[in-house]
Amino acid sequence: MAISSTINKVSLTVANMDAHYYATHELTVAQHPSENDFRFMIRLIAFMAHAGERLVFTKGLSTDDEPELWQKSLTDDIELWIELGQPDEKRIRKACGRAKQVIIYTYHEGKASVWWQQQGEKLKRFKNLTVFHIEAKGVAEMVKRTMSLQCSIQDGEMYLNDNDLSQLVTLKSY
Repeated sequence: MAISSTINKVSLTVANMDAHYYATHELTVAQHPSENDFRFMIRLIAFMAHAGERLVFTKGLSTDDEPELWQKSLTDDIELWIELGQPDEKRIRKACGRAKQVIIYTYHEGKASVWWQQQGEKLKRFKNLTVFHIEAKGVAEMVKRTMSLQCSIQDGEMYLNDNDLSQLVTLKSY
């Protein structure tokens, strides 16, 4: 019998001074059985960095033709495709061909550095691709079945607070 996903309820308040976006999101987010708490928070951080009315979580780990998050236009065109980790060049090429903008968030410093050294030069040809590295130590402790998170973004820095913990999240571009 397969292990089912954990369902997390997230009340998220975003104050993004850089993008002039201020909103509260009530999210129901599935955590895949193979996904640890740190990676789950990385998905939430990626959502917070680009929060908007049409940004949604996809099936993610469960499917090969969808990213972790995407934003579609009213005509169903993919405006934003967000990947996590170190995807292979074939997947990146496919994403760049389907979406107006593609963003990759890496999150394990050592693995990400090696991946970028191997792929960075090849990836420069994709004009609609941006790659960031997320430094977010300590965010895994914020994961609960029911979470209330406050996120503020200013001058490229993200601060997370869950009433018990506060964390600085750094998004560093390659």
